[in-house]
Amino acid sequence: MAPARPLAPGSGDLRRLAAAIRLDAVRMVAPHGFGYLGQALSAAEQYAAVYGAALRPGTDRVVCSPAHYVIAAYAAAARTGLLDEAMLATYGHDGSALEAIGTERSPVPDYVCGSLGQGLSAAAGFALADRLRGHPEVRTFAFLSDGELEEGQVWEAAMFAGHYQLGRLTVLLDANNSQVDGPVADITTIEPIAAKWRAFGWDAVELDGHDVDAVAGALASGTDGASQGRPRALICRTSTRHGLTCLPPDADGHFIKLPADLAAAAEAELSAELCQP
Repeated sequence: MAPARPLAPGSGDLRRLAAAIRLDAVRMVAPHGFGYLGQALSAAEQYAAVYGAALRPGTDRVVCSPAHYVIAAYAAAARTGLLDEAMLATYGHDGSALEAIGTERSPVPDYVCGSLGQGLSAAAGFALADRLRGHPEVRTFAFLSDGELEEGQVWEAAMFAGHYQLGRLTVLLDANNSQVDGPVADITTIEPIAAKWRAFGWDAVELDGHDVDAVAGALASGTDGASQGRPRALICRTSTRHGLTCLPPDADGHFIKLPADLAAAAEAELSAELCQP
């Protein structure tokens, strides 16, 4: 695997960082021939905005609720100097610390959940604990997926966070309408998403999740919510195919098959994007 060439957090080159996250995800999945590439394609801008602009390592907290999204966290951390980029080559291999489906032992995020729907509970616990310990400056970023909104525990945690006015808590919801059983809309109706979060006392914003500047801007303006006592939810509308035109029309967004020829085409496409000024 070619070196990741880490980018410094806060460099402002967030579009290139998102493309680099996608490229590294392709390289991590390619040796296996299949994997959780679609999650990195849909969430790359969200991870770029957090790790490249908003996160203060050693101060703020990150929770990855859908454990298979951890591939994007690994790539973002390697590109921002928080993880040895050589470790990316071990992704998903036996004995590696970089598990394909993350656990509480996974590096980078402060907490990676197993069963879906548990991450917001952990994030709310972090946010409340930091307040009780007298650390109001700490922010907690929680990455969630839209399929998780079918879990009742998410809404219990949302109600809890709204009640306790955890204004330093921000959710980045990857609304890609994809889950293992098919489109989320075909499995369970979860719309209107923003209205539901607002009903639980959150400041909810709808975004084009592939507009990295919009995501970064929303994260920056979200600091205002702390004084208003409302946690913030960024509903990021995305696609599990974004950034790769070479994917075939029938590519399964949840678990993409990546034979050698397609992996080579994907790497070439993303490498060319990174070479652009």
